[in-house]
Amino acid sequence: MLRDAWTILDGLPLFYRTNATRPPEGARMILHLHGFAISGTYLAPTASRLASRYGVLVPDLPGFGRSIEPPRPYDIDQLGDAVARFMDLQGIERAVLLGNSLGCPITGAILDRHPARVEAAVLVSPAGGPYNLPLVRGIAQLLLDGMREPLAMAPIAIGDYLRYGVRPSLHLMRSMLHYPLAHRVAEGTLPVLVVIGDRDPLVIEGRIREQADRLPHVTALAIEGAAHALNFSHADQLAHVVSAWLEGVPLVGDPAAKGRVRVFSWPAESRGTPLAGPTASQRDRTAPPAPAVTPPHDDGDVGAQRPMGRPQ
Repeated sequence: MLRDAWTILDGLPLFYRTNATRPPEGARMILHLHGFAISGTYLAPTASRLASRYGVLVPDLPGFGRSIEPPRPYDIDQLGDAVARFMDLQGIERAVLLGNSLGCPITGAILDRHPARVEAAVLVSPAGGPYNLPLVRGIAQLLLDGMREPLAMAPIAIGDYLRYGVRPSLHLMRSMLHYPLAHRVAEGTLPVLVVIGDRDPLVIEGRIREQADRLPHVTALAIEGAAHALNFSHADQLAHVVSAWLEGVPLVGDPAAKGRVRVFSWPAESRGTPLAGPTASQRDRTAPPAPAVTPPHDDGDVGAQRPMGRPQ
């Protein structure tokens, strides 16, 4: 369901994946943001399952995966700015952001610095904060998670981590663990879905519940049996709940998919129907969709392969 493509961002080649065929008329655009020191490769299973209903983009952010490294590694705010510029290159005004791990703080940076570019946000395994500090504790949790992920994840993660490098990884992890993601989410009103795995050593349900229960625009759920990289290990169930939430239908897990879904926090205004997706008033708080953008003619240039923006 996905094809490879390249563009030029900040003067350097940037690799991304997108729909192999044109998304359905009127489809939302979902921008998938990868985790710490890794590429977007492991996001492809979930993105592929969503590509039949939505426009999808899965970039390797600058310096990650196959994308060329900038002269100095970007911090989280700079990565958020880079995502906004990438959206400009694709002719996309607004998108649903679906971040995993580091992709969640990057989503927070976009909510803070470019809020008009976000239609809704899905935070999958939002690591960071006091539970992962000090740094040595966060590293130990990350190593433990590696033992809980599918074996097929290992060659992807190891290759990407080695490519990114030890020193930049430590700097980036330190930034991720101190990023005020909960504050960024609390500042906004756009609909937010938080998805965690109940076997994730970097995220605990009690902490997420405590934060989500105070916010009227946040829904939170757990996928049982999943660890940190749900986008890879539980792609069917994650794609199912993301699609249900975006369409505003009950958040009931797909019985044919791996991992039972358990909603544990939902907006106060829908407490009577806890398994609902975004409420009508939440959807009303988002801006109207951007006009359709016609992609440039593909003349064979490295930056010419661009997907459609969100069509009408």
